[in-house]
Amino acid sequence: MNRRALGAAIATTVALSLACTTGVRTVAAAPGPAGHHGTPRADVWVTTPDRTELLHRREPVAFHDGASTLTTITIDPNRTFQSMDGFGAALTDSSAAVLAGLPARARNDAMRQLFDPGQGIGVSFLRQPVGSSDFTAEQQHYTYDDMPAGQSDFELRHFSIAHDEQVILPLLRQARRLNPDLTVMATPWSPPAWMKTGDSLVGGRLRDDPAVHRAYARYLVKFVQAYAAAGVPVDYLTVQNEPQNRKPAGYPGTDLPAQQEAAVIAELGPLLKKAGLRTRILAYDHNWSTHPGDVGSTPPGEDPQTDYPYEVLSGPAAKWVAGTAYHCYAGDPSAQSAMHDAHPDKGIWFTECSGSHGATDTPGQIFRGTLTWHARTITVGTTRNWAKSVANWNIALDATGGPHNGGCDTCTGLLTVGADGAVSTDAEYFTIGHLSKFVKPGAVRIASTSFGTTGWNGRITDVAFRNPDGSTALVVHNENDAPRSFAVAVGDRTFEYTLPGGALATFTWPKAGAPTASEREIPLTGAKAAAGPVEDGTAALAVDADASTRWSGGAAQQPGQYVQVDLGRATRFDEVALDSGDDLGDYARGWQLSVSDDGTTWRELRSGTGTGQLTTVAVPGTRARHLRVTNTGTADAWWSLADIRLYRSR
Repeated sequence: MNRRALGAAIATTVALSLACTTGVRTVAAAPGPAGHHGTPRADVWVTTPDRTELLHRREPVAFHDGASTLTTITIDPNRTFQSMDGFGAALTDSSAAVLAGLPARARNDAMRQLFDPGQGIGVSFLRQPVGSSDFTAEQQHYTYDDMPAGQSDFELRHFSIAHDEQVILPLLRQARRLNPDLTVMATPWSPPAWMKTGDSLVGGRLRDDPAVHRAYARYLVKFVQAYAAAGVPVDYLTVQNEPQNRKPAGYPGTDLPAQQEAAVIAELGPLLKKAGLRTRILAYDHNWSTHPGDVGSTPPGEDPQTDYPYEVLSGPAAKWVAGTAYHCYAGDPSAQSAMHDAHPDKGIWFTECSGSHGATDTPGQIFRGTLTWHARTITVGTTRNWAKSVANWNIALDATGGPHNGGCDTCTGLLTVGADGAVSTDAEYFTIGHLSKFVKPGAVRIASTSFGTTGWNGRITDVAFRNPDGSTALVVHNENDAPRSFAVAVGDRTFEYTLPGGALATFTWPKAGAPTASEREIPLTGAKAAAGPVEDGTAALAVDADASTRWSGGAAQQPGQYVQVDLGRATRFDEVALDSGDDLGDYARGWQLSVSDDGTTWRELRSGTGTGQLTTVAVPGTRARHLRVTNTGTADAWWSLADIRLYRSR
């Protein structure tokens, strides 16, 4: 982890709770069936920043026929995105030591609290350090093939995972028993020191020697084989944690340039295949963007490689790479979508985020700051940007944020174990739990309109999934400090809900009897928009498939204001949605919908009176290239359009 990133900007907002005292009792039993007497219902779980509700199961909410006047989250189950591997954290050496130090009954309770899908939150993804990290409970850092200074072991005769057999592997096996769907990803913080310049686990660079590259690849394969033999198959593997963090603060780390990572992967891929292992390789495993400190530490004359993952995926090693792994300490989740757009055949995994807290922050401030930042940035932000996993850093630590050996001295885990052995839950337990408890491995993200941003705009933000059993899970976060009301629409069914300020909620409903959407959204890729009578260049925001952006008239509503769209070619559609987003009251008081084949001669399709944020207009069998929406009403409020969406009957 790049600890320099835990400074003022993130330290105050990505804070982790040290003192939340509510344990597993806050988590409801496994979701049961929704629906009663034929009326579809959604079950509801809520966590609030003041901790009055912690994954608290509320009364279900019923769908009803028709639309709502509120800001509306429109769910389209027919549009699908990435499949999900799971959600969780890292069982570091320190986490293992803290959990193992509990009495057997308390330890088993804590493990159920973490991994059991019914009694706990069902953690389904673990990022496992290969050897030592900064969160190591021992005096000395270690790998699985350490040699005296000046000696080497290219034949790996001294390789052994005996260290992990004592505590780490028994806990991993217990985790897999509690959740058989658990995915394990492995990441080394350093190769053995004899493979590096400087002969040290802390800092230095992998020696640029093909023999070393091969030895390191064989070392990683032996680790995967040893873990599999110990009952813990490794699903994913990276070759270096944070390869551009050149100056780790007293803990293992390695400067691994992109060309060296590619060289190791080119050796590793064939070796994994030859060994019959299904472990897949992920590239990079570092921040959304290159941290300024990493750029500043670039050796003279070398490229800072701010496009590191792109370099790895642009060369021959890419054939062995399943995708890219990201951390949260620089940049923002949109980098994941940029990578997906550049390499749509490769996956995206989000694999680490922790936080820090100021010396004077109260437990309440820490919990609120963590919950709200992680909810919008990690829980929703990463998954809406193609992440197949969401993993925080330590899964459990003690009340001092340790034990650790170098690195972060203000981090906390999903669980905190007090000096008296009491186990408490931190904010990240809930930001992960609102996903892991309800979104099952193999679930697919489905389309949903979202109005919030990772940069905080005080609106409603969300992400939706369809589980393998056909049920739906919708995770919603109210970014605003004040309560916000909204609606959720699936097809012609809707429900309304109000969330407290800063709250995080999960809504679920089963496949049986659930509302359905009979129409499929038509992507507006390449469509061009213009507005009048005044054009300010922002009309494109109404057709960018992003409800957190908007076009607005910028003045009180007057008849004659319009937005028109050139679809690029004649297109058939059966329904038009005019979504004014989360700017309450910015809907057209009157509207007219017209189409044209040439952009000059127009014919009116429909007209009506606006009553709320979302207006859906049925226009069956329409075929046209150009679409125009004209305001025919008058109001002091501006007229805004966050999204214009077209649908076609299936």
